Amino acid sequence: MSKTIPKRVITLPSVKENAKIVAAAKADPDAQPLTPKQLKSMIPLRALRGRPKTGNAKQLVSVRYSREVLEYFKATGDGWQSRMDSVLRQYVTRQSRRA
Repeated sequence: MSKTIPKRVITLPSVKENAKIVAAAKADPDAQPLTPKQLKSMIPLRALRGRPKTGNAKQLVSVRYSREVLEYFKATGDGWQSRMDSVLRQYVTRQSRRA
């Protein structure tokens, strides 16, 4: 048998009670309302989430490499994928100079 959870009842303060709450909040020096300038400078939280955007974005691809190549780069330790990218970029640069 499942238990039923009673719904919570939310009672809003009356206009008089709300005025008291607002007055108390404004009297608190640590809880002053934000100025329009402060509100305008705020950044939405979702804009700050995730990895920072870069001008040189990499693309996710699926590639098959020979076992020897993967073993070699993995044996170099953490960051092997970045080193592999660097080697490939150097190759592309050399080939571009020849053309």
